[in-house]
Amino acid sequence: MRLIVARCEVRYSGRLSAVLPEALRLLVIKADGSVMVHSDAGGYKPENWMSAPTVIEESDGTIEVRKVGGEERLSIRLAEVASDVTHDMGEAAGLQKDGVERHLQELLAEAPHWCGEGFRLVRREWPTDIGPVDLMCRDREDCFVAVEIKRIGTIQAVEQLTRYLERIRLEPGMRDCRGVLAAQVVKPQARVLAESRGIECVEVDLAVLRGEREPELTLFDAA
Repeated sequence: MRLIVARCEVRYSGRLSAVLPEALRLLVIKADGSVMVHSDAGGYKPENWMSAPTVIEESDGTIEVRKVGGEERLSIRLAEVASDVTHDMGEAAGLQKDGVERHLQELLAEAPHWCGEGFRLVRREWPTDIGPVDLMCRDREDCFVAVEIKRIGTIQAVEQLTRYLERIRLEPGMRDCRGVLAAQVVKPQARVLAESRGIECVEVDLAVLRGEREPELTLFDAA
């Protein structure tokens, strides 16, 4: 999480236009792409904000925040920066594996083709210096694929996999490693963010993986 205390002007455009004149404010930029602009009054509510997924660009004393898939934009002009610090908040408690996620990992390790056609397992819990990714596989072209498994695929899960991929791609021979987020349900915003980062999303059915029911046939399968 990045915290900036600065004298700044903030302009919003999108559904309407709004301007916060130059004043001393607190900018909160979260790892998931959310941005909040606070003053020292008005209680807990920010004066303006942009929720994830976003694209954030910074140059020449200006921070541009653009909503992915939309027209909304925050333009923050920094006149004077009093403080600019970044804190590693670690993995959120909500990202810890619950029983369902552990079971999904075990089942998908045994049948990785559910994560992608032709996938084969290289290793479970592939280590990185910020934590292990659930599965490391190879695809039909023998390329590496990092698979992160969640019960529900959220923006936070996409951010987590993004961080893993950044570290994995620094390893020798792993520069082209791609990512797959596998979940029972993938949230629409998470899917948008994942696609913008070249991460594939796969929804898996726990009952099918357990062999409790047959997968649904597609039109071509039925033919």
